[in-house]
Amino acid sequence: MKAKMFIIIVLSIFMTTSSRVMAQELRYAVSGVVRDAQTNRRLSQATVTTLDGSETTVTNADGHFTLKTGKRPSAIFVSCLGYNAVRVSPGDDLSKELKIRLTPGTITLNELIVSAVNPREIVNSAMSKIRNNYSRDNELLRCFYRETTQKGKRYIYVAEAVADVFKCGYNRFTGVDRVAIRKGRKLVNTHKADTLGAKIQGGPTLAIELDLVKNTEILLSFDEMQLYDLRMEAPVTIEDRPQFVISFQPATIADHVLSFGKMYIDQQTLAFTRVEMSLDMTDPGRAAESILVRKPAGVRFKPRELTTVVSYRYDGQECRMHYLHSDVSFFCEWKKKLFASPFHVEAEMVATDILQHDAKPIASAEIFSSHDSFYDKVSVFADPLFWEDYNIILPSESLEKAIDKLKK
Repeated sequence: MKAKMFIIIVLSIFMTTSSRVMAQELRYAVSGVVRDAQTNRRLSQATVTTLDGSETTVTNADGHFTLKTGKRPSAIFVSCLGYNAVRVSPGDDLSKELKIRLTPGTITLNELIVSAVNPREIVNSAMSKIRNNYSRDNELLRCFYRETTQKGKRYIYVAEAVADVFKCGYNRFTGVDRVAIRKGRKLVNTHKADTLGAKIQGGPTLAIELDLVKNTEILLSFDEMQLYDLRMEAPVTIEDRPQFVISFQPATIADHVLSFGKMYIDQQTLAFTRVEMSLDMTDPGRAAESILVRKPAGVRFKPRELTTVVSYRYDGQECRMHYLHSDVSFFCEWKKKLFASPFHVEAEMVATDILQHDAKPIASAEIFSSHDSFYDKVSVFADPLFWEDYNIILPSESLEKAIDKLKK
């Protein structure tokens, strides 16, 4: 059976269950906002990390971040796709918000040389080097996960979790990769009119399901790549490292060949560092089949857009999964109603800490299955200090206001 290519949506009625709680000890926090030095635009999805790369977060939609560390940081490292990375010292007063500006990166390679390179040869070489370019060690990563559902412009559901993700070495099979939820909460709109909810099946297991360089059958296999047309695009930088940028789109009509987007490949190591995918909506029926796993009887599901970003971070020796982000927009309507309601479901996940190298697999009793719904596994919780010292993706200003409303 062909693997699902994107997030899988479940439409259902809201329910409430319980969650388990586990704390960790972090004592220092550095906060700030990241902007484009030329335009002053706030930069989302910028990576903020300690110098050794063991503790990480990303900026939210407003460019804000808070990085929490076990040791007082002498400096932090900030990078963003297409910008020059910077090293920033937080100074003696950690309560002071940092104002960080990134300048666009420039590529000095000869454009004629770049355009003459065969993109298929680059992709084939990158696929052949996957086992060498990614961590061979069994690792336990701590991740932060958030999924939200909006009906129109109004948030009706927010769920968040801290999860431990066991990743076996990339030179081995994927079967033992596992996720365990350590702490989670959900906040749900209580309006009687909002009986229809949309959630993501598997939730935090996106760290396993969308690991494209491990689950190569989704996109990055030699057979699969033959079904796509490839094209060289203008190169960019990621963390000051030049990247080949190769766009792809379907070259044939097939049920599972529905994605188009871009691949970013490190020019030195030929490691995949980022993949951006969008679902082709030309055939709404095929698109809906790729997204929707189930829905209540009497509901029509009409997809509009689905995009996914998967990124990997290079630590100077090897790469590991760093960040995931998926957006899906669709309409839902009851058959007897005249108007359809617009929905938007968003999920993002960042690996914030490397907890252990040479790690043991997560115990069977703790495993969160890809067939589970995160919505059904955690409880409603409104404690403002819920996340304590965990590294998270800060809620944007609009999401923070929505959370406050959902708590009431």
